[in-house]
Amino acid sequence: MQPQTFVFIGRSGCGKGTQAELLEENLKKNYPESPIFYLETGQGFRDFITKDSYTSKLSEKMYKMAEAQPSFLAIWMWTHMIVEKFKGNEHLFIDGTPRGYSEALVLTSAMKFYNRRATVIYINVSREWSEERLMNRGRMDDLSKEHVKKRLDWFDKDIMPAVEYFRYSPDYKFLDVNGERPIIEIHQEILQRLAA
Repeated sequence: MQPQTFVFIGRSGCGKGTQAELLEENLKKNYPESPIFYLETGQGFRDFITKDSYTSKLSEKMYKMAEAQPSFLAIWMWTHMIVEKFKGNEHLFIDGTPRGYSEALVLTSAMKFYNRRATVIYINVSREWSEERLMNRGRMDDLSKEHVKKRLDWFDKDIMPAVEYFRYSPDYKFLDVNGERPIIEIHQEILQRLAA
């Protein structure tokens, strides 16, 4: 099987990580000889802010205030991982990137450089649905209504322009998937639409 590239995007709490993992399991089962490179920036940031550098301390301060990380740092977070570790023969899973329109343009330049045509899987959930999920999840960055509101505002302001860019770009296959359903239903729809 030719190496594929998948970009998972959606509001916080929409289940994009879960859907990425299910697709990864499916590929491993059906194509065990095909390696997978999984790029997840959210965990990358959570690890980064525990480090002792000047930049990581400033990043930690922003994280605790539920502020969006600056574009240059978000771009560095995933570009250095790809440059240092990507071999080119793997399926590429991108989870949690891009976080804005300018970052989407950088991702497009990377896809062209690596000669990849990515499929963007947008797990589409309402703001209200996402808010309820985040408040019930109880992760460190979801502990206050104010922090959750900031993250949802940030999605609407910064990330939605990237989603719309992907939706209309000829460089991507775009799947808009209703995420307010049982996990397995969403997974099955993704598999069906990828096979079409």
